[in-house]
Amino acid sequence: MKILHTSDWHLGKSLMGYSRIDEQKQFIEELTALCDQQQIDLVLIAGDIYDTVNPSAEAEKLFYSAVRTLSDDGKRPILLVSGNHDSPNRLTAATPIATELGILMVGTPRTVVPLFQGSHFAVVDAGEGYVEIEIGDERAVILTMPYPNEKNLNEIISEELTDKEFQKTYSEKIGAILKETSTRFRADTVNLVVGHFFVRGGELSGSELDIQLGGAYAVHASAFPTNADYIAMGHLHRPQKIGGTIPHAYYSGSPIQYSKSEIHYAKCVYIAELHAGCEAVVTKHYLKNSKPIEIWKADNVLHALALCEENKDKECWVFLEIKTDTSISMTDMRQMRGLKKDIVEIMPIISGHDEEEALRMDTEKSIGDEFKAFYLSRKSVEATDEMTELFLKILNDFLGGDENATS
Repeated sequence: MKILHTSDWHLGKSLMGYSRIDEQKQFIEELTALCDQQQIDLVLIAGDIYDTVNPSAEAEKLFYSAVRTLSDDGKRPILLVSGNHDSPNRLTAATPIATELGILMVGTPRTVVPLFQGSHFAVVDAGEGYVEIEIGDERAVILTMPYPNEKNLNEIISEELTDKEFQKTYSEKIGAILKETSTRFRADTVNLVVGHFFVRGGELSGSELDIQLGGAYAVHASAFPTNADYIAMGHLHRPQKIGGTIPHAYYSGSPIQYSKSEIHYAKCVYIAELHAGCEAVVTKHYLKNSKPIEIWKADNVLHALALCEENKDKECWVFLEIKTDTSISMTDMRQMRGLKKDIVEIMPIISGHDEEEALRMDTEKSIGDEFKAFYLSRKSVEATDEMTELFLKILNDFLGGDENATS
C-alpha cells in the first residue's frame, strides 16, 4: 500500500494582500500528477486545508476540484482531517456528496466516517476516532485526530473519565484518546495516525503564529501509540521527521512558501510504502517552487532600482531591503514597483538612528506598504500618501497612542 502525506495547503492564503491562488492551483496539478505516477493508493491530508474558517468561494472551488481530481473520481480514497485554520462544520458540509467519491472528511475528534463500498476500495469499519479501509489485498486502520482544541477534548473525555483524570494535561488527554483507539490496530493491518497538532520538539518556521511554544497545547511524542506504522501530521510548515519512540512520525509541511521565514528549506510531500507487519519505506518528494519568495538587499536606492530592472522578468515575490540615510520617496517606490511588479514590501534600513528608532521606522514603513498592497489588491488603485498616513495614525491611536505601537 502506498500512501501520500500532505498538509497545510492554506487555500486562499495571500502574501500581504497578494493572491497565491495560481501557485496553489499549480501545486494541486503537480500533486495529482505525482499520485498518478507513483500509483498512490491513499492520500492523507493532515489539516489546514483552508487559511481561514470563512474561505473565499475561489478557495472552496479549488478544494472541491482538487479532492475530486486526486480521488480519480472515486478510485483512490482521500482522508482528511481539519486543522486549526479550518471550520470543521464548513469543511465537512459536503460529506454526503464527497463520501460517494471516497473522500472521507473528519472535522472533529468524534466524527464517525460513513461506511462505503466502492469499485476499488471500501470503508469496512469506522467509529469515533478511527476508520478501517480495505484497498486491494491490504487493510489500513487509521486513527484520526483533527485539531484537538481544549473544548472538544474535554467533551470527549468528560463522559468517560473521572474528575481526577479530567485534569490531565493536554498531551495526556490526546495520549489517552490515541491509546484507546489504537486498540483497533492489528498485526494484519497497516496502522496509521493522521492528525493536526504541535509535537514538542518540532521545528517551527515562523509562520505558525498561533502555536504556544512550551505551553499547554504541545503534545509529547510519548502520547503516540508505539505500534503505529506511520504518523502523518500537519501544523508545522517545515517538513521534518519527529524523533522519539515512533520510527516514522512526520510533518509534511506547507506546499508553497507562505512567508519569508519559509525560504530556507525545500517543500515536499512524503510517500510511505507500507505492508502489514513490515517496516515502512518513506521517501521525500520535493515540490516545484513556481514562484519563490526572495529577499533582495540593496546598498542604496539606485542599487535597488538596478536590481528591479535586471530582474523585472523573474518570477518571484520580493521583499526589498534598502540601506538609506533618509526615508525613501514614494516616487522611487513607485518606480521600483513599476519595474518589478511583485514587490511585496520595500523596507528602508535607516542609518544614523539608534537600533530602537530604526526598528520603529522600518516597522511603520512595513505596515504602510502592507496597507498599500492590500488596498491595491481590493480597489485596483493605489492608496494615496494621505490615506496611508491616516491609516497609520488610526492604527497607532487604536493601539494606545504609544509611539512604538505599530510594532
